[in-house]
Amino acid sequence: MTEMGRQARAAAVEMARAPTAAKNNVLAAMADSLERTRADLRKANARDLEAGQARGLDEALLDRLALTDARIIAMAEGLREIAKLPDPVGEISDMAYRPSGIQVGRMRVPLGVVGIIYESRPNVTADAAGLCLKSGNAAILRGGSEAIYSNQAIATCIREALAENDLPANAVQVVATTDRAAVGELLRMKEYVDIIVPRGGQGLIERVSRESLVPVIKHLHGVCHVFIDGEADHDKALAVAFNAKTQRYGTCNTMETLLVARDIADEILPALGAKYQEAGVELRGCQETRDILPGITVASEEDWQTEYLAPILSIRVVGGLDEAIAHIRAYGSSHTDAIVTESFTRAQRFLHEVDSSSVMVNASTRFADGFEYGLGAEIGISTDKLHARGPVGLEGLTSQKYIVVGDGHIRI
Repeated sequence: MTEMGRQARAAAVEMARAPTAAKNNVLAAMADSLERTRADLRKANARDLEAGQARGLDEALLDRLALTDARIIAMAEGLREIAKLPDPVGEISDMAYRPSGIQVGRMRVPLGVVGIIYESRPNVTADAAGLCLKSGNAAILRGGSEAIYSNQAIATCIREALAENDLPANAVQVVATTDRAAVGELLRMKEYVDIIVPRGGQGLIERVSRESLVPVIKHLHGVCHVFIDGEADHDKALAVAFNAKTQRYGTCNTMETLLVARDIADEILPALGAKYQEAGVELRGCQETRDILPGITVASEEDWQTEYLAPILSIRVVGGLDEAIAHIRAYGSSHTDAIVTESFTRAQRFLHEVDSSSVMVNASTRFADGFEYGLGAEIGISTDKLHARGPVGLEGLTSQKYIVVGDGHIRI
């Protein structure tokens, strides 16, 4: 791991000065290689899936692990989208003359070496590599043992693309060992690693946050809410609340708690309940919800703070906007929360007062994603408030330094 750190630090120096065209050419070559070797990627992934089933991984984890043709093509498309984005490195902003005559501004620069620790999803290997390369960084990627064969197959595509375009081979290194000690080593390599990004379950992220000597970009979990306001449009409410839960269960931006204003609960909950139950979603509710939807399970205090990552939904009837915001403050994870309403005033209050990394009006929480936000892809979602917040794309993988331009100026 120490040698990987040394190699990454040397590669980061070269990547920081790599021209945009060279970086874009690598991304295009990576995309072409992924599509060209789809059969090999699926074969490697099949070994991981077979091992995962033997280990008793649940359906949500197996779904995250699976590489279908569509997902491989999506990985390639994500790399091409990153290539199309403006290169943030070297961008100068806010240049202004000071009374002394000097010019002061800020230049965007790479972070350096990015360590990424992740579970299950092999697409993270390609997404993270692409984002780090385009933003002028070097990357050390440590995927989970459950995806070892898939990650190594993707790593082969990355190495080939770097070699074809004369960029340092060590600009992206994928840790080949499944030994958990490698994670501990990576977290302590503050001499070589500038930032750590964990992607995975709460246990992984808690461990990284607790043990890392390197700054961390993270979110612990995604307890996302949709609040159906008393002035919501019925059809919009049905569409948004149903999609936010059922479009995909095992993602951090999936709704886990539905809040419904008392004024509209009798009207909206029977129709929504029928749709959820038809889709196989287990419903858990407060007493008022259970009065409207007899037979559903009682929601406990623990339910309000649980990220299910499964077809389970907690529902609470609230008095209105104030009570909905108070519930989100008490139980939310600062990830993504949405309101459905036709009231401009209430929408604005929700946007201003809900302190999450993504706050939405009349839109599904499932849109909280780097690709959907126009970032090309994302390296993760941050619920912290320093440096990067929300989906972390190219700009989140850079920093800014002050630059000063004078003409022989001296301070008097």
